[in-house]
Amino acid sequence: MIRLWLAIAGIGGLTSVAAGALAAHLTDDTKAVELLRTGALYGMVHAAALLALVAIGTRRRAVRIAGWSFAGGIVLFSFSLFGLAAGAPRWLGWATPLGGVALIIGWAALAMIAVGRR
Repeated sequence: MIRLWLAIAGIGGLTSVAAGALAAHLTDDTKAVELLRTGALYGMVHAAALLALVAIGTRRRAVRIAGWSFAGGIVLFSFSLFGLAAGAPRWLGWATPLGGVALIIGWAALAMIAVGRR
């Protein structure tokens, strides 16, 4: 599980940097630029959050929920925006709100970790 989360965090960070660079150099398609910037910001923040969960290193249920939620959120939210910016079919947009919900669940689980610690 930890190795998978590290891989997703690494890929999420890598693609977020690449998407941010593309957004900085694309000037003719404002919609694509906005999608890339949003995906890059959320991808990078949640890749860092996933790394923080790996550092916590506990096997508590809330950590597992937060980790899987952040990992799924990066894939569904950020990667769907990257795909849409690249011209993927509009039906891919269904994944974006599901990814957003996953990210929200991850943050709620992270808050539960803090509340539950003694």
